Amino acid sequence: MTDPVEPAAAGAANPAPPALSEDTRADAPARNQWWDVWDQFKTHKGAVMGASFFIFVVAAVYIGPYIWTIDPTYIDIRARNQGPTWAHPFGTDQLGRDMLARMMAGGQTSISVGLTAMALALFLGTLVGVLAGYFKRIDGLLMRLTDLFLALPLLPLLLVMVMLFRQPLSASFGPETGIFILIVVAIGITSWMPTARIVRGDVLALKEREFVLAARSIGTRPGRMILRHVLPNVMSPIMVSATLGIATAIITESALSFLGLGFPPDFPTWGRLLFDATDFMQQHPERVMWPGLAISLTVLSVNYMGDGLRDALDPRIRGL
Repeated sequence: MTDPVEPAAAGAANPAPPALSEDTRADAPARNQWWDVWDQFKTHKGAVMGASFFIFVVAAVYIGPYIWTIDPTYIDIRARNQGPTWAHPFGTDQLGRDMLARMMAGGQTSISVGLTAMALALFLGTLVGVLAGYFKRIDGLLMRLTDLFLALPLLPLLLVMVMLFRQPLSASFGPETGIFILIVVAIGITSWMPTARIVRGDVLALKEREFVLAARSIGTRPGRMILRHVLPNVMSPIMVSATLGIATAIITESALSFLGLGFPPDFPTWGRLLFDATDFMQQHPERVMWPGLAISLTVLSVNYMGDGLRDALDPRIRGL
């Protein structure tokens, strides 16, 4: 006859894990959700490679001119239409201007247009989306306005805007600044609609959450409610839209410059360099390759960054 197992012995065989004291829990470092986002972002190899390449391109076009100090506007007729050499690694154009220097100057313009136009589109889209989602009485009006802009053909509308306002803005602000303002505004006011629809959907879901209802019950004003409780919780789709908006703006500016409706001929952008190189495609194909690769790889890297951010900011993928 076996001896019965004592309760104390059974408990000793499988001891319960010691409970953390309040001091131990207080000493544990609080983990910010952005660290979780960064950890998830790092697992997306394409996003990491895209972010690394985009940072390299930005550093090259903004810091490179301090290292490669050749003036992109300097004309040397004796060195025109040269292939890659030690003196000119990317060759020269039809006026003898250094293509490497012009690629860096063109990258500054294209990336600046992309970032500025993205910021404008993001502001307009977020404003319309938040107002439509939070205030039901103007939701229908703002969404019909969004549908109207979505129904408009993008490229013809851009062409009409450029043709109508090119001369007045150039006369008021100068040819370079005026065209920059025109292209940024034209791209910004024709690309805010997807952001508005995404933000509106998130705001409609957030306004029924408990913390919003609790803040509303204590008399929080709508403006404070939006700034303190609603807007911080819709930053995830806004950040994803920001990365994709940069790529869209760069492509749109390059298309306008390629059609000859962008910046003046003596002001380099990647699209303008591609347009100028088409006349010499047979003799110097590398002159088409440099701006084409710059546009394609930059847009691809930004798209990969957007994919990585979308996955990292999705709580279902992070396991939250």
